[in-house]
Amino acid sequence: MTWPQPTRERHDQFCRVEDWERVRDARGRTGTHHVTYELGLFDGRILRTRISHPVNRTAYGGGIWGHIIRDQLEVAEGEFWACVLDGELPDRGSPEPSSEALPADLVHLLINRVGLAENLVAKMDKNEAVVRLQRYWTDGE
Repeated sequence: MTWPQPTRERHDQFCRVEDWERVRDARGRTGTHHVTYELGLFDGRILRTRISHPVNRTAYGGGIWGHIIRDQLEVAEGEFWACVLDGELPDRGSPEPSSEALPADLVHLLINRVGLAENLVAKMDKNEAVVRLQRYWTDGE
């Protein structure tokens, strides 16, 4: 497939659509000539990318573009363009919430009111947790 020419402006647009945090910029009190973005991932890593100032339609060469896509943004080129052109966010491996996950309020009550250890609460399913909280409310134990 043929993609549009990658530019600084499209690079910046990608970061804004995916909600990267702008940590430095060319005017930004750091003395750099780059706009710097960071993105925290679910596995604890932090991606960082830099865009030379000014952020404009200056095109990237193939070598630098390959480095940006592969090493900084960690997306395939198709994912990049889907994000820029269609607003489709790349799959970053976000965890799917479990349908059996305990509600935060229930966990809070079990730990702070009932006095159960976190590791014990973590092993409970929803029914066990509700029964245990009801026992506390009715019997005080």
